[in-house]
Amino acid sequence: MTAISEDRNDDDRLIRESGIEARVAAIIIPVLGAIGYRLVRVRMTAQDGATLQIMAERSDGTMTVEDCEEVSRALSPVLDVEDPIDTAYQLEISSPGIDRPLVRKEDFAAVEGHLVKIETSILLDGRKRFRGFIVENDEETVTIEPETVEEDGDEDVLFGIPFEAIAEARLVLTDDLVRDALKQEKEERRERKRNRRPSASERAAQRSAKQDATEPAGDEEPGTHAEGE
Repeated sequence: MTAISEDRNDDDRLIRESGIEARVAAIIIPVLGAIGYRLVRVRMTAQDGATLQIMAERSDGTMTVEDCEEVSRALSPVLDVEDPIDTAYQLEISSPGIDRPLVRKEDFAAVEGHLVKIETSILLDGRKRFRGFIVENDEETVTIEPETVEEDGDEDVLFGIPFEAIAEARLVLTDDLVRDALKQEKEERRERKRNRRPSASERAAQRSAKQDATEPAGDEEPGTHAEGE
């Protein structure tokens, strides 16, 4: 079996796996990068006996059904060779979804204003679980405003949570989030449609090529192509 380095300097995620899941992540991160994708999360579940769930996306955060199929084709043979899991399992490739996990600093910045749930690895202000709206981000901290006010006079309370203390974070599904996701999806479809449409110069070249193909060559006499006359 090929040796896989445990050096994870190429993994820019804040939240990473441990155990077998970390082993899988180390194997697939370079493969995903080579075909234009990046890892979001690896998770082993007991679903259908054992299921290896790999959540991935493109660098712009998109992930289509076709993308999932491409990733599956790329990862399956590598995982078969490396064999990091000593039991039979099913491979499941998925997109992050609307209420996605937040695993990189840029993920938090991209959803400013939206509702999130964050769990920390240490106590902050006597608690480990936070739920609120992202107010701002800097290099070290994400700041959230609590969704509900627990005590009178706490209307202006903000929580600054160090990125290094975050154990898990994800978006909460809300009407605003769904609306923004649908808007973004519509814009992406328009962009893909524009990219598929030939430019004016390409259309002119296509018309010219079509015209050249239908015109007889200059040194041929009329009737040359009519055989049997």
